[in-house]
Amino acid sequence: PALMSCPQVQRALLALTVPLEMLQAVKGRMLQAMRKGLSRQTHAQANVRMLPTYICSTPDGTEKGDLLVVELCQSHVRTLWVTLLGDGNQSPQVMYKIFDTPGDIMKGKGEALFDFIAQCVRQFLAGIGSPQHRLPLGFVFPFSCRQTRLDKAELISWSKGFSCSDVEGKDVVQLLQSAINKQELYHVDVVALMNDTVGTMMTCSMGGEPCEVALVVGEQRAPHVPGWWVVGGLRQCSPPLLPADTGTNSCFMAEAQQVEMAEETSGRMCVNTEWGCFGDDGTLSDVLTPYDQRVDQESSSPGEKRFEKLVGSLYLGEIVRHALTALAAEKALFIGSSVAVLRTKDVLKTQQVLEIIDNEEGMAKARGALEALGLRPSERDCCRVQQICRAVVSRAAALCAAGLAAILSHMCQSRELERLVVNVGVDGELYRGHTRFREILQSVTGLLAPECTATLLPSVDGTGQGAAMVTAVTLRLAAQRREVDQLLAPLRLSRTDLERVQVLMRREMELGLGRESNANASVRMLPTYVCGTPDGTERGEFLALDLGGTNFRVLVVRVAQDGIRMASEIYVIPTAIMQGTGEALFDHIIECIMDFQLKQDLMEQVLPLGFTFSFPCQQLGLDKAVLLSWTKGFSASGCVGQDVVHLLREAAQRKQHLGLKVVAVVNDTVGTMMSCGYDDPKCEIGLIVGTGTNACYMEEMQNVGTVEGEQGRMCINMEWGAFGDNGCLDDIFTDFDRLVDEKTINAGKQRFEKLISGMYLGEIVRHILLALVKKQLLFRGKPCPKLQNKDIFQTKFLSTIEIDGLALRQVRAILQDLELQASFEDSVLVREVCQTVSLRAAQLCAAGLAAVVEKMRENRGLARLAVTVGVDGTLYKMHPCFSQHLQQMLRDLAPNCTVTFLQSEDGSGKGAALVAAVACRGAEPRGQPPLSPQ
Repeated sequence: PALMSCPQVQRALLALTVPLEMLQAVKGRMLQAMRKGLSRQTHAQANVRMLPTYICSTPDGTEKGDLLVVELCQSHVRTLWVTLLGDGNQSPQVMYKIFDTPGDIMKGKGEALFDFIAQCVRQFLAGIGSPQHRLPLGFVFPFSCRQTRLDKAELISWSKGFSCSDVEGKDVVQLLQSAINKQELYHVDVVALMNDTVGTMMTCSMGGEPCEVALVVGEQRAPHVPGWWVVGGLRQCSPPLLPADTGTNSCFMAEAQQVEMAEETSGRMCVNTEWGCFGDDGTLSDVLTPYDQRVDQESSSPGEKRFEKLVGSLYLGEIVRHALTALAAEKALFIGSSVAVLRTKDVLKTQQVLEIIDNEEGMAKARGALEALGLRPSERDCCRVQQICRAVVSRAAALCAAGLAAILSHMCQSRELERLVVNVGVDGELYRGHTRFREILQSVTGLLAPECTATLLPSVDGTGQGAAMVTAVTLRLAAQRREVDQLLAPLRLSRTDLERVQVLMRREMELGLGRESNANASVRMLPTYVCGTPDGTERGEFLALDLGGTNFRVLVVRVAQDGIRMASEIYVIPTAIMQGTGEALFDHIIECIMDFQLKQDLMEQVLPLGFTFSFPCQQLGLDKAVLLSWTKGFSASGCVGQDVVHLLREAAQRKQHLGLKVVAVVNDTVGTMMSCGYDDPKCEIGLIVGTGTNACYMEEMQNVGTVEGEQGRMCINMEWGAFGDNGCLDDIFTDFDRLVDEKTINAGKQRFEKLISGMYLGEIVRHILLALVKKQLLFRGKPCPKLQNKDIFQTKFLSTIEIDGLALRQVRAILQDLELQASFEDSVLVREVCQTVSLRAAQLCAAGLAAVVEKMRENRGLARLAVTVGVDGTLYKMHPCFSQHLQQMLRDLAPNCTVTFLQSEDGSGKGAALVAAVACRGAEPRGQPPLSPQ
């Protein structure tokens, strides 16, 4: 009733209350400020700095070893020795010592400060008789830094009473390391720098589920009694606690690709928001009260750290003081008392405010605090003061909740989750000591971010043990990185490696073209008898057959002045037929042709037919091709060494289908070149990178020793999938490639293809993943029965996993479909393996293509060649990075060639028809009769 009857108090309480709608607006502004800080373009103007910490993982419980920590606090230096046992970090052994910092050092030379810290380290180590083995040190440096690595950070500005000269703009890690070296502690390496907020997150990650957000509000309590203290060792001690920090900050694990100020593009990285400066651009002006304005004006940094001045424990007492001063001036408080004392800065401490808001003891605490200032408060005064204190603390909790809700919603959106479930580590006296603050923080966060479930966890010594955890995780990741790099090193080809592959390909091409050397070449360089590309005058209707995999197509292609129209039908070839007899295979093909002609009403017509036969053949004429070997899972008997056109004609006779006029048999690579050649006359190369891989190109006839004639050009089907079958690529082959090769139906054959094509990349990845599991670098070393199954990891998974911007939860979903329980870090590593395998494939393909274009350029005596490559294949078309990597490496390896890539539209179908069309175009003017079906 006393409050209700006082309009001045009501106005003050109303001013200090932030309604839910305004908190929603504050959350939205915080989100905008965070995005501004994350963006490289706007980072320099951002108030919420969103500084990358280069901490890319949280503890997984396997960390173990001895770690050294140095923490620079406001009035002292704390050194810690932490021993982790690899037991899930349940019982870390901790020893530490406190060293008071002389006041003159805090404002003296920077060199003196770091020398003092190093001396503390030396004394600490001498006291515990530490061994001389390498000691990793984590440095807690609670000042705003521009970090470019975990162990490299430039101080942006001092705060908290420090103003040491010649440090701002310098790398503080290097300054500390130099000072440690001066103390001849050469076995101590500073491996990580962090602030207190990050440490808070890391200690809360120690108990099973990871913690991915941390929030500091108010004083962090750190032990402070000069001398020795042991925790978790032989004796248990609880030294007195004094404030370590009085500000506010937060950090969280962000998607690394969104942290544009860092160069990491995969995984996650902890971002230090430095949110205390939120509102410095005026975005909180409608939240600020006259009391806040006066607190800001009296501070050492007017206009700065506006958010911190609303929620930080350094300022809450001051906000209350100014509110009480205003109410006293309005005769709403302390009538008859002199209130001059309230005009003195810092006479009311935040700790007193927090005691006053207590339900049971609060009124007594209010009276005691006010009387200690010389005031004579009435019962009503104490009640009103308690309400003002509660309003100030409640507002601080609600504003913190708005900031936390912004972080949680950002994480949920960036991870593309319907619901985010996350642990939040919290430290600071405001949170730990006061139920009211905790309740408001939890409930308002839930209201503002209903799509997120956040569990708030109190931190245990975030500055000390947290720093040790950061250091331990850093060492664990570094050790794992060395092992991963060692395992993947054979797949990472240098420029020299690729240039050597290019030279070897050129050598094998020359051998394949030579009449005498052809038989010993791994690259067969087969003549196709295709001696021209489309010129646009082709007309008519043509049939096309396409046999190159488990599906078989029949097409009718109509070539007219206004373009090409097609109709087609796909027929499945059962495995039993693929691996049965040749007669059964070709009978099945004829049956499919007859079915198609019947459906298209073509049974009465005899159309020229182009047959795409995508297997290695020795071509003896445009319509005569002898099968050299089956690939792609085919093994039909009675076909190798036979003319496939003759086999097709025999099957037509058996089926009494006499209207078959086979004009040309072509490889799908040649068809791809011809298909693109219809659209681009410069297209003189065909490339397939799909289930298999191959290339063809227009070679000078004078260089083709296996065919008579010197004039003009002929398309050469390279059959480059067999490149290396003679052993010339053995040093490129890795153990993983050998494991894949051994399990194929053509072991030792098609070696180049097995490094590049879609049929094999998934298998290479599977074997690498198994090796990583065996080394306990993946899936925590747990057995993965399903991963033992051949072909379970399909190449299409590589294409999906490597999509730029694909949330790692989707990678985890792919792995979960394979019954692989992947952590976030596992998903990052699987993506890296996929990227390594596909990059090598693209670069090897580029090396082969570089040999081709350079040979064409030299053949033609050109300083610079401009040529188009017609390309087809699911790996090239569907993989998000393959084409880009291929083209970039080709530019590097063949700088004198300008190569354009044109994706084929149905090269194996339309291309075969165009070969037939070009053949008919060439034959008719010379008055030759149509080719006999027989």
